[in-house]
Amino acid sequence: MKPLSRVLLGLVLVAGLGLALTYRDQLDSEALTDWVASAGAAGPLVFMGVYAVATVLFLPGSVLTLLGGALFGPVWGTLYNLLGATLGAALAFLIARYLAGDWVQGRTAGLLKRLVQGVEAEGWRFVAFTRLVPIFPFNLLNYALGLTRIPFASYLLATLVFMLPGALAYTYLGFVGREAVAGGEGLIREGLIALALLAAVAFLPRLVGRLRQGPMLPVEDLKRRLDAGEDLLLLDVRTAADFVGEQGHIAAATNIALEDLPGRIESLEADLERPIALICRTDRRSAQAAALLARRGFAEVHVISGGMTAWRALGWPVEGPHPQPQTGVVAP
Repeated sequence: MKPLSRVLLGLVLVAGLGLALTYRDQLDSEALTDWVASAGAAGPLVFMGVYAVATVLFLPGSVLTLLGGALFGPVWGTLYNLLGATLGAALAFLIARYLAGDWVQGRTAGLLKRLVQGVEAEGWRFVAFTRLVPIFPFNLLNYALGLTRIPFASYLLATLVFMLPGALAYTYLGFVGREAVAGGEGLIREGLIALALLAAVAFLPRLVGRLRQGPMLPVEDLKRRLDAGEDLLLLDVRTAADFVGEQGHIAAATNIALEDLPGRIESLEADLERPIALICRTDRRSAQAAALLARRGFAEVHVISGGMTAWRALGWPVEGPHPQPQTGVVAP
């Protein structure tokens, strides 16, 4: 019976997606406004229902969020937008878990397996991060998270709480747009508030990225972890010339220059949950690389304090054309 119900649910979802793609041009703000107005006192429920269905069917929520602000104002609009988006996210999560959760758990391998394990390791913190920093498409992420073992309650609460900043900012923007069309008083003040909220939301990726960066790692700790065989990605962000130049490099290091990192960051996505240690000549370039990786969702990023300069000062071995002669210093 359960396989049959899964097939039927899958067919309904596919049919819904087909209808959404066919009639998406008709789902404009004017039509939605008419639906809400014709519902009378039930208008907020209609709006939240439409928002939830749109989320499940991969329709963009930005228009709905702006419309919520225009229809209901900044306070109630934020509430209705947030509840509608959260309901849609919950439905997509449950659909994915019911349709394919068991299949994915039994067949994950490679990159998908590492991502699933990483998400499950962080739990609600990963959900919080992706809601504050939209590095993944919102609608697709809802389904993807349903394929993990994250508890539904944790997923739902993190989604509701951490979508609030974005919902508030874009709802207020929709409210200001309505006021501009109507020629309401205090438009400049409202516009400045909207811009301030948008600026705060735009700053969130940088703030969250800083919070996700691990503390600086002394070279002594790096040496200990490498000697212990820990699963640590050591990333040297100097240029290729410096990597094999005067200072040499640590044998376990992978070289990706800071300038090349933005273009090659996708090749590191299998290491989202793997500890990453960044090293350069000192630690300035490493700090820039750490901020970039943290903003892209890498969970544990450390800058090696003092970089290769500190490593060589302790006389530890390096590779390259100009290795430093050993001074007899015994590693701790």
